[in-house]
Amino acid sequence: MRLSQKADLAYLAVRRAIIEQALTPGTKLPEDRLAEQFGVSRTLVRAALAQLASEGLVSIGNKRTATVAQPSLEEARAVFEVRRCLEAEVVRLVIQRWQPAMGAALEGHVREEEKAAAAGEVTAGIRLAGEFHVKLAEMTGNPLLLRYLSEVATRCSLILAVYGRPHSSDCAINEHRELIDALRKKQAERAVALMTEHLVGIESRALITEIVGSDADLSSILSRYAQAVEPPRAGVPMKRAAAKRAAGSRK
Repeated sequence: MRLSQKADLAYLAVRRAIIEQALTPGTKLPEDRLAEQFGVSRTLVRAALAQLASEGLVSIGNKRTATVAQPSLEEARAVFEVRRCLEAEVVRLVIQRWQPAMGAALEGHVREEEKAAAAGEVTAGIRLAGEFHVKLAEMTGNPLLLRYLSEVATRCSLILAVYGRPHSSDCAINEHRELIDALRKKQAERAVALMTEHLVGIESRALITEIVGSDADLSSILSRYAQAVEPPRAGVPMKRAAAKRAAGSRK
């Protein structure tokens, strides 16, 4: 599906706002307000919301009322089960295709995570932590695996917004560094074990909490995220733009 540049911007801005938990589960996303915010028709807004719904980030009710998705605990467990399977294969394929430049790229990304942690930028840290795993999937050279991993990683960000409890980002950063070391040494079994342990740790931070919709102003949130995402070229499909951005950009 090819949309206008502004429609792509709307898709990317809302997606990032959800991933960084600025738009919390249950937040309503009225088509008319989004259309006004981004200067596009409601038809294009509807298409952007449909794309987000296909990724599990937005729910669309019977009356076509869109809200940020509220995954159930059962759905959350299913997502993590799939993610563990996918990431184990990602690790194996990356080791098979390993090049020194991969290590440098991953270490550069971890430094970005460290900068965000040092600056107290919690939401940016959440996004960067997920992007580390997407970057790994990109290195497999398998576009289908990249697509699936990108989707489950973003769903996990949403799950943590619902069920997650506060934690130190230092643990995740150190675990990413350990994983890079295992990949560089081509220690497949160790790398898979480290990845599994890392994901189990993420899942263990999920617990049942009351879901409370955001009372922040929708326009102010989306204005901020519209400025944060670089508009893709006009005519670039939404999925392709998002995959490219998730795999390698700094947003």
